Amino acid sequence: MRIHTGEKPFICSVCSKGFNQRGTLAVHMRMHTGEKPYSCSVCGRGFARLSDMKTHTRLHTGEKPYSCGVCRKGFRQLAHLRMHKCVADYKLCRRGEKRARCSICGKTFRHNGILQKHMTSHTGEKPFPCTVCGKRFRQKGSLQTHMRQHTGERPFGCFICGKRFSQSGTLASHMRIHTGEKPFSCSVCNNSYSERGALVRHTRVHTGEKPFTCTACGKKFSEKGNLNKHMRIHTGEKPPYSCSVCDKGFHQKAHLQSHMRCHTDEKPYNVAQSTRGKLVCCTV
Repeated sequence: MRIHTGEKPFICSVCSKGFNQRGTLAVHMRMHTGEKPYSCSVCGRGFARLSDMKTHTRLHTGEKPYSCGVCRKGFRQLAHLRMHKCVADYKLCRRGEKRARCSICGKTFRHNGILQKHMTSHTGEKPFPCTVCGKRFRQKGSLQTHMRQHTGERPFGCFICGKRFSQSGTLASHMRIHTGEKPFSCSVCNNSYSERGALVRHTRVHTGEKPFTCTACGKKFSEKGNLNKHMRIHTGEKPPYSCSVCDKGFHQKAHLQSHMRCHTDEKPYNVAQSTRGKLVCCTV
């Protein structure tokens, strides 16, 4: 009857908010106490309410139990479906129309909100700044993902080895280590890779592409990591690798390993091979 009468006899001792049920008050109190009795079995994140924990687990499972009856688009939360059905978005969905058109590239969108986000790809506008390092982002979601670098939050966990990640995409790539899946194949030599980035780097072997250029001397590299190593020559940065015997420094780990053979007297190459390489030796 309290639903009809509006009576709220259960009062929060902290903020004085009233509730019509004792159980609702008990759940509310967790906001003040910080109690989170419900934990995600995948990433361990705690929640004050069971319903919030169930909604959260859909991030890991990919489950989208709420779908639009018109366009069949799926949603993890009922609230998101209701938003989808609102006003013009739902009307356009029913008609299958896309009325918002980009004046630059001609791409069409269902409503102006999505068009405005798209426009930042042309204007370069980045309205969402990180309050820690100042880096700016075009979309709020990208900023939220970036913030995990500062907070150390890693909500996505591998259920096999327990390793945790800040992004769901990184977890998906990691899982291929366990499954052995290599969905990205080279069209030239048929080598397969578990990550798209690895395939992109590999294809440069065939194309000869070297997209990373040294701003000091103009030398080009196929991988950014190699450019970064090369830049140490120009910046005068202290060599990160040093010999444990004679303290000589090296900019690359491979050069240190070659140098160490001078001390160990190891000879892994024959004469013909050694004349081709750049073995770095010293006098001891």
